[in-house]
Amino acid sequence: MDIKLAQCFIAVDDHDKALAFYRDVLGLEVRNDVGFEGMRWVTVGSPSQPDVEIVLEPPLADPNATDTDRQAVAELMAKGLLRGVIFRTGDCDATFERIRAAGGDVLQEPMDQPYGVRDCAFRDPAGNLLRFIQPRGK
Repeated sequence: MDIKLAQCFIAVDDHDKALAFYRDVLGLEVRNDVGFEGMRWVTVGSPSQPDVEIVLEPPLADPNATDTDRQAVAELMAKGLLRGVIFRTGDCDATFERIRAAGGDVLQEPMDQPYGVRDCAFRDPAGNLLRFIQPRGK
């Protein structure tokens, strides 16, 4: 069986702010920007991984969700409690400096971890956790 990751999803509350971060700061390319039933999905990805995409979707992108459910997800997102993604980088320190210089919300400066990587962490404009890892010895 040949299984590969195709897409992952990140909830964002403002697509324009998300685009400014993921496209302009991180350097990801915009692959798709579509609207459907009053919602907007933007798909971005790394030029070096053409078959993997990150979908920037509205929080609780379900047209049948209740207002109570939408409010609960919005509150979790505001607290930074929704999952984010982990990116691999060839130079954790340079990546950190680039994102910090662009005004990124720093959660953790670069540090060596006991599980074999050097990493740093930021929050995106919606509060999602983003880690940038560099395997040690690379």
